[in-house]
Amino acid sequence: MPVYEYEHEGEGCHLGKGFELTQTIYSAKFEKCPECGEKVKRLISLVGISTPKTNADLKNLGFTKLVRRDNGIYENVTATGNESKIWDSRKPETMPNIKGKISD
Repeated sequence: MPVYEYEHEGEGCHLGKGFELTQTIYSAKFEKCPECGEKVKRLISLVGISTPKTNADLKNLGFTKLVRRDNGIYENVTATGNESKIWDSRKPETMPNIKGKISD
């Protein structure tokens, strides 16, 4: 389950000024602290990928990597199947098929 970061808008409570909560992705965000009832806001967390991946690794993991070659022209270095190796942003039919790579 995802971990969400929250921050008290006031002084905070025993959880601290900022705190983390584990919630399902479908849970509504908290408007008030579950401990003290003070108003809170949910923060946007930064994520990072710490291991370098080759184009082949990215392709096997289901990612699409586009490398800019010219103004509006990109090379799809992870193209699979009948996907176009070149994506021209002015031609929608050349756009990578990301729906075929996304699954639950």
